[in-house]
Amino acid sequence: MKHRSPNPPAPSSKQIVRAKALGIGAIGLSLLAALFHPLAAVLPLLLFLILCFTAPLLPGFSFFLPIICRGPSEKQAVALTFDDGPNPLSTPQLLDLLAGHRVTATFFVNGRRAEQFPDLIRRMVSQGHTIGNHTYSHDNLIMLKGAPSLKREIEKTQHVLHDMGVYPLAFRPPVGVTSPKLGPVLEQVGMYAVNFSRRAGDRGNRRIHDLSDRILGKLRAGDIIMLHDIPPRNGGTREEWLKEVDGTITGIRKKNLEIIPLADLIGRPVMAEDTKQYQSVV
Repeated sequence: MKHRSPNPPAPSSKQIVRAKALGIGAIGLSLLAALFHPLAAVLPLLLFLILCFTAPLLPGFSFFLPIICRGPSEKQAVALTFDDGPNPLSTPQLLDLLAGHRVTATFFVNGRRAEQFPDLIRRMVSQGHTIGNHTYSHDNLIMLKGAPSLKREIEKTQHVLHDMGVYPLAFRPPVGVTSPKLGPVLEQVGMYAVNFSRRAGDRGNRRIHDLSDRILGKLRAGDIIMLHDIPPRNGGTREEWLKEVDGTITGIRKKNLEIIPLADLIGRPVMAEDTKQYQSVV
């Protein structure tokens, strides 16, 4: 028998009935409206269909599956997360910066890059950071493909990281986009979804000018901040990007908010320490 961790993963997709409940409600309203006018019966179903298409594009909307996108505001704290690494042209300098501020973050890494640069993954962990799964190849259209393809992308990254002694429990989909099949796949692999509540619209570090101002402008306690761990593009320099990250950290503290590990903010483990702990959770 498997023993559950005191901080288990998010509820399974079977426990989240928002899409199902709204679907049943739309059918009921449609039948009721049909009693008055046949055309009126179409409206509830049309609205539900529109919601099904738009919900996956909303990073914090738990429609098809449970999604963690922020922590409780009463903690007066936020968490830093970085997507798309590791990268030898950005990660070492970023880790130096975080160490200088004594800040720990969560890195949602791509399996292919982790496989190429295992020493950077080990350095992240040795400095107290946690690792999440961000698929193997970062295919932005993965949610449009079948569940087997999605599962392979997640499991391949898990296998790469497990070989390094890293056991992620948290998964972040590329671009934060979800789909109806993501919940069942995560349930099968023993993971849960974590998105974000604050991002800078940096377009994968293509737009780093004033990045810190865009993060800090609407920052609230409990926010999960999403940034990128890749070299700047479109003419931006690495020095400018690091300055913006530095300004973000400094600005957060000026707002009297603490930067704490993601696991502490959301109250559940992001990464297991060893195989036994990983198996006890999943």
